[in-house]
Amino acid sequence: MTTDNQALAPVEHNPLASMPHDTHGGTSNPVLGMILFITSEVMFFGGLFAAYFNIRANAAQWPPEQFHDTLKIFPFVGPATVLLILSSFTCQWAVWAIRRNDRKVFLRSMTVTVILGIVFLLMQITDYALLGEEGLTLSSGTFGTTYYTLTGFHGAHVFGGVIMLGVILYRGMAGQFSGRHYDAVEGASLYWHFVDVVWILLFSLLYLLPGKSG
Repeated sequence: MTTDNQALAPVEHNPLASMPHDTHGGTSNPVLGMILFITSEVMFFGGLFAAYFNIRANAAQWPPEQFHDTLKIFPFVGPATVLLILSSFTCQWAVWAIRRNDRKVFLRSMTVTVILGIVFLLMQITDYALLGEEGLTLSSGTFGTTYYTLTGFHGAHVFGGVIMLGVILYRGMAGQFSGRHYDAVEGASLYWHFVDVVWILLFSLLYLLPGKSG
């Protein structure tokens, strides 16, 4: 015989809903797998940062004189950075919402996160076009190569994150997440936070760190 609370509980459209749940605590496999993946990505970006600092340290002038003011013309870098940071908050709000089984807020927050990620990518593409007009390309010496390598790989990770969150949003709309099943949501949010932190480091390194004169 069911109780009133059980009768009023929302229906969870998840093939795992009928399976027994682990009550011992600890880190779930999806979250643990994402943590291990992020660890490998940290080493990857660490190598890129190390290469950048090595090239910068051995250069007589950085950035080269012809590109000294080029990076100051970006009309979208500042707003894009703000939007990406904001998307990290909306992503976390989505996690908190699904933890308390608030699917409505979860879907809204995740939708906003995906939109902000797409807008960030569009802004980055626009900035690339403006830089190309200024003569800064991938073949513009070590400066152009390192700049586009760092920002390009990050952009690829943002694109992957948008796809990942889009899948989470689709599954959420299909009713596959609830207060009992949200490990995939947490795993995707960890990746998105990582992408956000990497961009903050890149922004500080490429746009805020003073150059060196010859």
